[in-house]
Amino acid sequence: MKWTGVLPAITTFFNEAYEVDHAFLADHARWLVENGCTGIVALGSLGEGATLNAQEKNAVLKTFVTALQGRASVVAAISALSTPEAVQLAKEAEAAGCDALMILPPYVYKGDWREMKTHISTVLKATRLSCMLYNNPVAYGTDFLPEQIAELAGEHKNLAAVKESSTDVRRVTAIRALLGDRLAIFVGVDDAIIEGLAAGAVGWIAGLADALPRESVDLFNYGIEGKKEKAAELYRWFLPLLRLDTVPKFVQLIKQVQQEVGVGSARVRGPRMEVTGAELEYTRKIVRDAIRSRPASASTPFKRT
Repeated sequence: MKWTGVLPAITTFFNEAYEVDHAFLADHARWLVENGCTGIVALGSLGEGATLNAQEKNAVLKTFVTALQGRASVVAAISALSTPEAVQLAKEAEAAGCDALMILPPYVYKGDWREMKTHISTVLKATRLSCMLYNNPVAYGTDFLPEQIAELAGEHKNLAAVKESSTDVRRVTAIRALLGDRLAIFVGVDDAIIEGLAAGAVGWIAGLADALPRESVDLFNYGIEGKKEKAAELYRWFLPLLRLDTVPKFVQLIKQVQQEVGVGSARVRGPRMEVTGAELEYTRKIVRDAIRSRPASASTPFKRT
């Protein structure tokens, strides 16, 4: 597993019956890779993993593995209410052929460090796959501090990366100070990507890449290569969209952007509901303004096979 580049947190497409549309998922994954993404992260928060049952999750992973056929990485998000369930999901993801795992803390119970360390460690021990720790205290209420991340890295060789979504870019430099290059640090908040790369991150788990992958890849490359003027220009254009990734309805909003640009549907599973009224008009205006001044090196048109 090469932990680098832009890995979209891929959305889960539902048909009109709100069933998973596997043919669309396969086309979407291939299109993202064709536009420069180094892989995809499936079944995460943006992928509405919490609304899928175990059979659906396993089927989605197999669809992505088959669609990409080793051309790019498939990372499975491991999120569960209990440690045994998380272990089972990790084993099933490995059996399905996934390249790596992204491990989340339990998304209801906010335990202390002893409990959370045991949960993460148990999943790490249950798999041979390379793993990423997902730190998102804003959404999940569990904050893995740099010193705690270093402790986990010291005890588990297959912990290879961390998705840092605390919104505090200083966390990147703090982890670097403790571990050097031991862990690949990924930015997990769309509107902090350039700041995160400047601080030492090497990858991006991206949300808006689901709709605009080439623009996301270009922005990442400009940032990682130190092309400040090009990065600043593209970042200014992209920021109104990227900020949609930082609010509670980010799933609905990003799916709405996908629908507006012709790459999917705004359909979401309950309890989420599609945005309406002022929220919908605001989102559409942002998309219209962005398309009107879209960079020349835009994503290729999306086509269903």
